[in-house]
Amino acid sequence: MTLPPVYDYCVIGGGIVGVATAHRILSRRPGASLLLVEKASTLARHQTGHNSGVIHSGIYYEPGSLKARLCREGARRTKEFAAEHHIPFRTCGKLLVATNSAEHARMLALYERSVTNGVEVELLDAAELVRREPRVTGVGALFVPDTGIIDYTRVTEELARQVREAGGEIRLSTEITALAETEDAVTVSGPSGSWRARRLVVCGGLQSDRLARLAGLDIDLRIVPFRGEYYQLPPSREDLVRTLIYPIPDPELPFLGVHLSPTIDGELTVGPNAVLGLAREGYRKGSVDLRDLREILGFRGFHRVAATNTRTGLRELRNSLFKRGYLAECRRYCPELTLADLLPREAGIRAQAVLRDGRLVHDFLLERTPRSVHVLNAPSPAATSALPIADYIVNELDI
Repeated sequence: MTLPPVYDYCVIGGGIVGVATAHRILSRRPGASLLLVEKASTLARHQTGHNSGVIHSGIYYEPGSLKARLCREGARRTKEFAAEHHIPFRTCGKLLVATNSAEHARMLALYERSVTNGVEVELLDAAELVRREPRVTGVGALFVPDTGIIDYTRVTEELARQVREAGGEIRLSTEITALAETEDAVTVSGPSGSWRARRLVVCGGLQSDRLARLAGLDIDLRIVPFRGEYYQLPPSREDLVRTLIYPIPDPELPFLGVHLSPTIDGELTVGPNAVLGLAREGYRKGSVDLRDLREILGFRGFHRVAATNTRTGLRELRNSLFKRGYLAECRRYCPELTLADLLPREAGIRAQAVLRDGRLVHDFLLERTPRSVHVLNAPSPAATSALPIADYIVNELDI
């Protein structure tokens, strides 16, 4: 049997992290042969194209964590890349609003963390908050001036254009169902064909755990999908706020809460919540994938997460089912919003890695084999951090 030709590199996954990695490989190894494969018919189809479009500052993250370090660098490089390639972005800043005394105490702790992380931040009292955003209310706020907004799909498309220009090959609508590693190459196979590569990078997002198991990795985690449901405000409300408006996050949860987000296209969105997804790639409300559901319910780690977060889970489910509950989350800091303001918008799905003991993986997580690197967890701010994440991955390949 004739073996397929061998590429120098293969990247699985056409989200921003996968495309940025392909881009970085060819930047370091001009002339190398590279194949990128993506299951969807377009790049940036999943998490990259279904987020708030925020260029995060790094205020939230554990000091010393990869997320903290890569986010700061990623924010700077994302803006530089966008400016160089004429991709619109805006540094509008972000207000994190405390609405009660408990949140105010958490806000002060977050302020100290931001200082430790080297993030520029300003502490505001209630009067200054109202002066800056007259339609927002709270007992205090943090203002993070460097936070911005962008369209990450456009960033991904520009990176992909440069990958093709550098000689890289991108195959869409190409699902991978088998991985086989030998001493000299990795064979990547699916219904569309079979390819070989000397080095493989897997940036599988919502499918990262399945792809790792295909490669024979003994991983102690499962991807649990969480739906983030958004609403869009009507055009008459698009001037409601000038900056991004976020609640003070609960440090026990990996989600940042329902926020008001101006978009680079001039719209104003609110969301997301965080409800269990019953389909990893089902964006319509009520979507169920039986395989995905069986894997979730059969995973011990999920049951432990559910047991320790029952109250939060029920609240998020209630807010998903009943718009008034969702509205109440928004009205805590923007009381003039009404039910009529919440117009439908497509949801996003977050790939959350959960360990068998029920712990959520909060940081970026990579695993290696002799010829491959698997990105098992790339949570927010992965889009912001994509360029330095790509450097980190490429370093793991010893390029």
